[in-house]
Amino acid sequence: MSDAPRTPPHFAHPVEEVFAKILDFYGIQWTYEPRTFPLEWDEAGNVTVAFSPDFYLPEQNLYVELTVLRPKLTAKKNRKLRLMRELYPEVNIKLFKRRELRNMMIRFGMLEEADRILGTDAQEWGE
Repeated sequence: MSDAPRTPPHFAHPVEEVFAKILDFYGIQWTYEPRTFPLEWDEAGNVTVAFSPDFYLPEQNLYVELTVLRPKLTAKKNRKLRLMRELYPEVNIKLFKRRELRNMMIRFGMLEEADRILGTDAQEWGE
């Protein structure tokens, strides 16, 4: 990891920024949405469904996907993860769901952030 400060990426959701802060605090190298994996193609070979995991941790060779969606709304994301594992079995990927993220934030003293992903308003956080 370079000592030079890097320009933070534009995160799609505030929970991603919080996760990046935790990684930075522990000196864990990461890149944000570094790769897109094609998952489905049409008859002409054009990609119709793709997946870009939120983070890649090179030292762990691990992709990380975060979600604060309610379980009922995660079907699409779970389908993409299932396709990822089928098409790219060599790729290590971990999904952190809302409860896991909230517990992590509490463990690291980020109580205000943890409160924001509690309840049904979590999807709107940051919008």
